[in-house]
This record gives sequence, structure tokens and C-alpha cells, in this order.
Amino acid sequence: MPTLTRFFLGTAAALLSSFGACAQTVRPSLTGDWNGALGPIDFILHLTDPAAGPRTATLDIPAQKAKGLPLQFTAPGDSVYLRLAQPEARFAGRRSADGQQLLGEWQQGLRAFPLTLARGATGAKPALRRPQTPQPPFPYQSADITFRNEKAGVTLAGTYTVPADKGPFPAVVLLTGSGPEDRNETIFGHQPFAVLADYLTRRGIAVLRFDDRGVGQSGGTQQNMTSADYTTDAQAALAWLRAQPGIRKNQVGVLGHSEGGTAAIGAAIQPAGPDFLVLLAAPGIAGDELIVQQSLALTRLQTTDAAQLAAVEKQARAMTQIVQKTPDDAQARAQLTALYNPTNAPEIKAALEPQLANMVSPFYRHLLADRPAQTLAKVRCPVLALGGSKDVQVPATRNLAATAAALKAGGNRDATTKELPGLNHLFQTATTGGIGEYGTIEETFSPAALQLIADWIAQHTNK
Repeated sequence: MPTLTRFFLGTAAALLSSFGACAQTVRPSLTGDWNGALGPIDFILHLTDPAAGPRTATLDIPAQKAKGLPLQFTAPGDSVYLRLAQPEARFAGRRSADGQQLLGEWQQGLRAFPLTLARGATGAKPALRRPQTPQPPFPYQSADITFRNEKAGVTLAGTYTVPADKGPFPAVVLLTGSGPEDRNETIFGHQPFAVLADYLTRRGIAVLRFDDRGVGQSGGTQQNMTSADYTTDAQAALAWLRAQPGIRKNQVGVLGHSEGGTAAIGAAIQPAGPDFLVLLAAPGIAGDELIVQQSLALTRLQTTDAAQLAAVEKQARAMTQIVQKTPDDAQARAQLTALYNPTNAPEIKAALEPQLANMVSPFYRHLLADRPAQTLAKVRCPVLALGGSKDVQVPATRNLAATAAALKAGGNRDATTKELPGLNHLFQTATTGGIGEYGTIEETFSPAALQLIADWIAQHTNK
């Protein structure tokens, strides 16, 4: 089963605080079929919840021709935990008041998605509408290519699009956010980078987008990878793009989304860096503070209760301090277990284990240690930084303000930051900005945002 998104989502603290131990009381049986969907992917779960004896569960994913995947099944009180061993994933949720739904989240790696499971057989679903997805024939050249990151010893595969008219052309490399993702940044049937590349190429800008390490046609692996490793991939992509005929060698930029923005900034402060930088929902505040603010933003979608928000913030800050101050993984995990499961409840322990592994991973430790103010101050090329006002993953106001301040402190005289009203982390026009909306919105990428990006690049490349 593929990872469902690549976007920056360090919400382990908020998730774990949401599903604490519950009192053991008698509840109606959960035996039966339960159905839900993550975007276009249907989940069908078969639960057996006897009055006595072990609980059992299996998972079917028809779109992936998966049937009868065994799940570990526990249900303390109103909570329900379902864990898939391979690939490692889990559902953590609660029963609805009428007992006909399980309301929770599907967690995979550092990513989590709202998921509601309902009793009964699944019905036919209307086809997803994604009207912005580019369809051939295209009025430009498109080719599948490979390039080599010699430093990492990996070959990466991507798509290179070039305007049909006579060059030379400015060009840009696209970098997606955290976690494994394909060249189109596919999520819930949306292909944001395919839409972006199509728009920019039609505007006279050549574009390179590529599969991450270990994804699609690219070699390598995501194991122990950090944004510093992704920066070397960006450097290799820049070098390949500059070497292509018909490209203006001094007008090649990098566009990074979310954690891809962190990698883009890393490339910008290295020799032979980009000639311009576009940052979309990129972190501007310190990594540990970002996790806290992200947890609070996600929690505010559910409650405005000051006490609950304070509890989430306290726990999130405690988590980040434990991870940062405890380099030994085993010791850090022991302290995190005490933080999230003080009663040592076995059901909570089972759900907690995968999250703890993620919290002490090289990726997460590197994320918490990130200090964008220090790196942004070293960026000398022109910068456009955008964020959506409804972004709950990288909240725009604080991150854009921090980005602007760091660039100014470093003496960068060509930096534009702008918060776009009504847009979420994917730059879709949204209602709440919640992650659960991503798949329900038809729009893949705000046309206004697309135009703003293209106009800025054109202005800075005389196009």
C-alpha cells in the first residue's frame, strides 16, 4: 500500500493526546463490515468483536487488489485501534454516539488523515472530478528523463517539459514536501505538480519534476533520509537542468512546497545554487515551534476550549524537548511512553509504538532542529514566499513573517512574501483548511496562485 501523501505533517503529539486510555465498560459489539475512504481509495474492514475471546479484523483495499490483510484489533472503552503490520499503518478512533460510525484518523509514518468508518456495505461512489489535471495533447514538449545524484549514488527519474516556441527559456525545479511522493505530488486524486508544471510551461518556463528516492522510477530509499539529503537531490536536478540545450543558465530556479521549501533553501545557500527561489507553505519558524503551532492549528479545528488547547500545547512542547534533549533512542522512547501512556495501558502501548519510532527517526530529529532563520539569512537570490490563510500544517501568518524577517536580516533586497486568503496547505480554495477537505475539493491548485507564481518568475526572468 503506497504512502498516501508527502506533505509536512508532524502531528504525532496532537494525535496521541486525542486517544487516551478509556474506562473499560461494556459496549455494543463492533462485529460486522465497516467502510470508509481516503480520497479515491476505499477501505473495507471486517471486524469480529465477540463477548468472550480475542478480537480479530481484516482489511480489504479493492483499488490495490488487497484482500484479507490481518489487523491487530483492540477496543478499550469508546476507543478503537486497528493496526496493520505491513506496511506499517494504523487507525485510531472513537465510536460515534449511535454506534454506527468510527470517527478517527488513519496514521502512516508521520502522516495522518481523517477517516470515518461506517457500518454496512460500501456503495458505488461517483467519480472524482479533477478538472485541472492536464490532459494531452500538450502544446509543449514533454519527456521522461533520468539524472544522477553522484553524491548520494542514486539515479532519479522525472518529467521534463519545455515550451514549444524558440528558446532559450528560464527553468525551474519542483520539490515536494516531506515523505515519499511521486513527481506529480499525487494526493487524493489531485496532481498539484502536474498542474503547476503544465501552467508554467504554457507560460514559457521549462520545468523539471521528479520522483523522490525509492518512489516511482527513482532509485535509492527514504530510510534515514532528511531534508539535507533532499537538498543534494535538488542540487543534482539544478545541475542537470542547467546543462540542457535551450535553457538560460543564469535563470534556473527552485520551487519548494512545505519541507521541499526547506530543501530548496538548503540548495540556495550552496555553490551553484538557484537563481531564484519560490517557497510554497515553507517553514519559517523553528522546527520544534512549528510542530507545536501545527498541533494547535489542527486542534482548533475541533475545539476552542482554552484548557484543551493548553493541554495540547503543553504535551507537544514536552515531546519536542524530550526528543531534542535525549539523543539515545531507547531513552527517548521510554520518556515519550511515560508522557503519552502514563498508566502503561497495553492497548495504548500498541497504538503508540509506531509513533514513537517516528518521533526518534533521523527525519523527525532533523525537522525539530531546523532553524530557518539562520539559513534564510544566507539566501542572496530573489525569493517569493507564499502561504494560505487556512493552512493548518504550516500556518501562514507566523511562518511568512519569520521568513520575511530572516531574509531582511540577511540583507536580501528582493524578497516578496504574501498570505493568500482562503487557501489551504495545498493551495486549494478551502472552507476550514482541514486535511479531510483535501480530497473533497475539486480544485487542485488555485488559479490565482498559479498566476501569481508565473507572473513573479516571468518578472524575474524578463519573460
